[in-house]
Amino acid sequence: MAQSKKMNESFFAQLLKDFNVAGETIRARQDEKQGLLDDFTGECKRFFFGKISERALMASTKKANLELHRLDVDIRRNITRARLLAEKAARLTSAQAPIGFRATLSGINGGSKKAVKKPASKKSATKKKVVRKKVTSKKSTKKKKK
Repeated sequence: MAQSKKMNESFFAQLLKDFNVAGETIRARQDEKQGLLDDFTGECKRFFFGKISERALMASTKKANLELHRLDVDIRRNITRARLLAEKAARLTSAQAPIGFRATLSGINGGSKKAVKKPASKKSATKKKVVRKKVTSKKSTKKKKK
């Protein structure tokens, strides 16, 4: 008798944990990026009001750009990781599709997977040759003048 396939619950729990970690990391990096942008905006204002030199602002710009690039790379990596984990979880859960059983007086029936029928391949439509009727030309007979 066929039984339904059991889900590997520990693997599924680990997938969920990893998915949550990826999501939290994305959120943390986005918060960090926003903080960096706010700090740089403050630096620009201080330069505008003459509190720091242009040289100091250039150094700050270079540091900010490197840090923004690092954060963007990390965010993208975690987005990809989250997508892959979601796909794994989807495959694992879709494998849990129920197997059809039916209780009868003689016992339990079913459990065998039905063969999936492939749609019949379409035969290429063969063109019928168009048969043209031969036009028989009537010979015009000239009437004789009397």
